[in-house]
Amino acid sequence: MIDSKQLDNKNEKNNLICSEDLYKGACVKIKNSNKTFQLIGLNIGKKICWVREWPFACDSKKTFALEISQITLQIFCSNQSSK
Repeated sequence: MIDSKQLDNKNEKNNLICSEDLYKGACVKIKNSNKTFQLIGLNIGKKICWVREWPFACDSKKTFALEISQITLQIFCSNQSSK
């Protein structure tokens, strides 16, 4: 099983992924964080997305907007639930 996978990107200098490779439900890593997040919304035109921490706790519905340029890596989402 693949744990993580670097996406093909056009901006290798900054190690960023291309917005065209993203999709709703994808798990990603973002700049300045070791946590995993799940994309729950995407606006390619405005270059923003909405994410939540993954795995998410049932009692928490915290989401936030983020510039797509802040995403550094798309990874495999595990099925582990938050405790």
